[in-house]
Amino acid sequence: MDIALFSPASLFAADGDFSDGETTETSQSFVERNHQFPGFELQIREFGFHQLNANLLWPGTFAFANWLLQHRHLIQRRRCLEIGSGTGALAIFLKKEFNLDITTSDYNDQEIEDNIVHNCIANEIIPSLPHIKHTWGDEFPISEPDWDLIIASDILLYVKQYPNLIKSLTFLLKTYKPTNAASPTECKLNDTELPRPVFLMSWRRRIGKDDESLFFTGCEEAGLQVKHLGNRVYCIKLREKATSEE
Repeated sequence: MDIALFSPASLFAADGDFSDGETTETSQSFVERNHQFPGFELQIREFGFHQLNANLLWPGTFAFANWLLQHRHLIQRRRCLEIGSGTGALAIFLKKEFNLDITTSDYNDQEIEDNIVHNCIANEIIPSLPHIKHTWGDEFPISEPDWDLIIASDILLYVKQYPNLIKSLTFLLKTYKPTNAASPTECKLNDTELPRPVFLMSWRRRIGKDDESLFFTGCEEAGLQVKHLGNRVYCIKLREKATSEE
């Protein structure tokens, strides 16, 4: 029997959140929730519990979806990789809204991949989005990545994973190989240039400022440049010196 539940996403509501909190439990392992994204609703199956914390949508997902909608020129005609995809909801939204060329990625875990496939099919994304299993810090399965845009939302929960996350992120940015002559074109947001490649991250879940600064300091020490674009969206790219050395 289906059981209506109160959505945990509603507990984390913040400016820009769009979840309506309507939920239905379909089994002991999964919960189906209808989430209101800008312009349309998505049906997302979430884990009731997952040991790798890939089970729920967090506030950054909805805030980031709204921000990207308002800055659509930054992502159009990009080839995108989402890291820490979890349920795949943000990637599904971007595929439906922009027909974005987007690949999902998360821990090397078959349950996560299977659930993203389920959510793609439930929201009429057929075939489902390409997916890459990758545990941060491990060798990346593609030696010459060609994604010029990397995105993520609410991925800074586990401080001990920061070095692994920075290692994987640095690899993706430094080893990027463009697939066509148009790829080096840059976009601008105000006076900030968004080169190819670039990492855009939305962060809404609250952690201590000391923990948050550990990630950004670690990025700087790895040869990356961090800039806050507003509304808790951050742009991370190679420093010019690091770019010239490649």
